[in-house]
Amino acid sequence: MRKDGAFATYIELPGSHEVLGTRRAVKVAGTLDGHPFAATLMPSGEGPHWLPLRQALCKTIGKSSAGEVVDVHVEQRTS
Repeated sequence: MRKDGAFATYIELPGSHEVLGTRRAVKVAGTLDGHPFAATLMPSGEGPHWLPLRQALCKTIGKSSAGEVVDVHVEQRTS
């Protein structure tokens, strides 16, 4: 997890633009430490997408500090 840049808390997803075939915003659904989420992956402008994390989701998974490891599974693209 990171806590700087355009979003208060976010996860950088290396290689996402190659997997998704775009550098644009993409709506996705999946799990974060086993908890379901729906979000829009935001382009970083440098290649990978950022997954912004809402404060409520951070609270649910019990993580909110930069550098904490989070298990992310993107299960479907919804856009």
